[in-house]
Amino acid sequence: MEKYLINPNQKISKINKDIYGHFSEHLGRCIYDGIYVGENSKIPNVNGMRCDVVNALKEMGIPVLRWPGGCFADEYHWKDGVGPKEGRKKMINTHWGGVVEDNSFGTHEYFELCRQLGCDTYINGNVGSGSVQEMNEWVEYMTFDGVSPMAELRKQNGQDKPWKIKYFGVGNESWGCGGNMDPEYYGCLYKRYNTYVRDYDGNNRIKRIACGPNGSDYHWTKEVMDKVKHQAQGIALHYYTLPTGDWGHKGSSTEFDIKEYNSTICKAYKMEELINNHLAVMDSVNPQKWVKLIIDEWGTWYDVEPGTNPGFLYQQNTMRDAVVAALTLNIFNKHADRIMMANIAQTVNVLQAVILTEADKMVLTPTYHVFKMYKDHQENTLVGSYITTDEIDSANDKKKFPQLLESASVDENGNIYSTITNTSATKSAKIKCQIADTKVKSIKAEILTGDIHDKNDFENADAVKTVNFSDFRQLKDGFTATIPACSVVKFVIEK
Repeated sequence: MEKYLINPNQKISKINKDIYGHFSEHLGRCIYDGIYVGENSKIPNVNGMRCDVVNALKEMGIPVLRWPGGCFADEYHWKDGVGPKEGRKKMINTHWGGVVEDNSFGTHEYFELCRQLGCDTYINGNVGSGSVQEMNEWVEYMTFDGVSPMAELRKQNGQDKPWKIKYFGVGNESWGCGGNMDPEYYGCLYKRYNTYVRDYDGNNRIKRIACGPNGSDYHWTKEVMDKVKHQAQGIALHYYTLPTGDWGHKGSSTEFDIKEYNSTICKAYKMEELINNHLAVMDSVNPQKWVKLIIDEWGTWYDVEPGTNPGFLYQQNTMRDAVVAALTLNIFNKHADRIMMANIAQTVNVLQAVILTEADKMVLTPTYHVFKMYKDHQENTLVGSYITTDEIDSANDKKKFPQLLESASVDENGNIYSTITNTSATKSAKIKCQIADTKVKSIKAEILTGDIHDKNDFENADAVKTVNFSDFRQLKDGFTATIPACSVVKFVIEK
């Protein structure tokens, strides 16, 4: 029996709700069809936003939404997406599928979406193909409440009062699709562009995000940190989980064996190593720890579903993805003192989406249910926890990963929330939890579990869903439980 210890006396850090953030790019059917259908659509909508999708995301507890990219951000010119829609410029989305982008979803629509969702904003600016002036004017357009050309243009376009920006990304993947830059060059360029990302409103202090590394590129982190540490509040890491490790053949989202499953989990668990190593590099440059880590693109990436546009990155979502999401969120929670925000890629119909749509139909994926289970952690206080666990061999990777991963938090009333994922495809785990200096009053639990291949689709939308979990026994100072294979369990402990 594995030992699970929770110490509510060891209060570590507040878990920023934005760790549970999401990412929406003008890519495939994420924005169009997925979130935005237009005011004249037969699909129920409010100002063009799908009611079913908006309501589901609100229920899931979406805290912040990144937009407009991604690679698309560095070819996006914001003025093309404001003003009367019939006059907006059309363009070819050269990054994603070569389809026509009509710019009917632009700045005003994004802020309207965030208003409906009740979430914070994270906007990515165009460094790759845009100018300093363009970025400066966009920030002025969005946030300045005074007399200026951009403020007047915003008012002419129907928005009298400025909006608030919580986060602003100065470029995206500048090491790749955002300009193929060297870190030293980008670091200097960041300082130039960032100078003109002004705080026009003293009550809206924008958090600036610098483009960080691709995976394990620690040299990029060191060089960029050396340049931007006085001017950035966050640096953004991107890491995707590819079962095969081969970008040319990433593997199927639904047809895989145990070896490929284990390889996927092992590669997802690499997030722990990346966070620790990048934080060490950041701290070597900036021991004062002014700059937080952002992981604004993460998730699984497979080959697209057969018969779909390869540039749309549409993939199915199984219990394998739910386990990836759960272990990753537990890792983020454990590093809540240094991680400011994270954004899974992507919200609807793209990569590890939480929602899939098809015409007027909507499916909530297993990953959606994990985010909904974990939402109680948002703004809670991370507390000390430790679990003993077996390790699982990943033959494809010649590495091991833990069978059990956990995190625990406490809310303002002293209630404890514990989330545990069993990454094993076949083996359950018995645990005994002891909670320090605590007399347990009651415990409630819910579970998401199934075969590693189980999924929700448009023929069976509820094949994978959370249900009450009862395979535990309450103790005076904790509980015992059997955690099934391939599962995510949440315990709510009232003292």
